[in-house]
Amino acid sequence: MTNPFEDEQGEYLVLVNEEGQYSLWPAFLDIPLGWTATGPRGDRKTCLSWIDENWTDMRPLSLVRQMEEDARARKARQGA
Repeated sequence: MTNPFEDEQGEYLVLVNEEGQYSLWPAFLDIPLGWTATGPRGDRKTCLSWIDENWTDMRPLSLVRQMEEDARARKARQGA
């Protein structure tokens, strides 16, 4: 049996989780909890291209928020 995540002839979805991380997902499988379909539904190459073009910051959203909060705190300390 072919790995359904590597089937060039398969149909896929692009999923995203609440951390802003993307995943290629075989369309015939149920979407796992915590993930939502976004972007195209189509062949593997199309979906992977969409992910490459749209997932430009690999950091989880919780890390981005923490880094922004830390930067604000540093700036506030410098201004005090």
